[in-house]
Amino acid sequence: MSRYTTLLFDADATLMDFHRSEFEAVRECLEFFSLPSDDTVIAKYSEINAGYWKMLERGEIEKEKLYPARWASLIEYYGFDCKAQDISDKYIERLATKSYMIDGALELCQRLHGKFKMYIVTNGQKEIQKSRLFPSPLFKYFDECFISEDVGYEKPSVKYFDAVIKNIPDYDPQKAIIIGDSLTSDMQGGINIGIDTCWYNPHGKSAPEGMKLTYIVSNYEEMESVLTK
Repeated sequence: MSRYTTLLFDADATLMDFHRSEFEAVRECLEFFSLPSDDTVIAKYSEINAGYWKMLERGEIEKEKLYPARWASLIEYYGFDCKAQDISDKYIERLATKSYMIDGALELCQRLHGKFKMYIVTNGQKEIQKSRLFPSPLFKYFDECFISEDVGYEKPSVKYFDAVIKNIPDYDPQKAIIIGDSLTSDMQGGINIGIDTCWYNPHGKSAPEGMKLTYIVSNYEEMESVLTK
């Protein structure tokens, strides 16, 4: 019998294929505004976007300002002739239609279902996440989905997790674990509230020296093994 009863799963890049969703939505936006939409431009957007989300996690920018700011940075970098708010609105519209699972995620959730209480803990814009997560076949395997915009705080804030924990019946930190791909939001969040962590690391990245992670896994088979042992 597993030592865990409660699994806190990140969504994007852990179960949901956010890279594909983002790539398609960015390309469609750029094409809509007749802007260059090659892989290099899309990669630059992803780099800029990731940087802004790190700022959000550190409390350096408000979420409402993040959305157009990332596009303003891309526009400035390339000297595009368009308005950041216009392209931001179009991107949100397109991203909300992209709901893809990582290969094997559905089968993993099917196997874990019934053995644990399972929850999604995700940052992101409420309407986008609901449009992508709720229709997904994955969703029925989770007891509840906690979106940061609904909660009022972002991962890795203790306030975010405190609000989540209040809604988990019979929560026991000794029997809870967070699973995710992000060191700064998922793993740091787990460390902040004193629960075990499982870093989903399919690309073999290095963890910062001194960051104490309970498990590091590179695929779903390894993940399932540590959760069920």
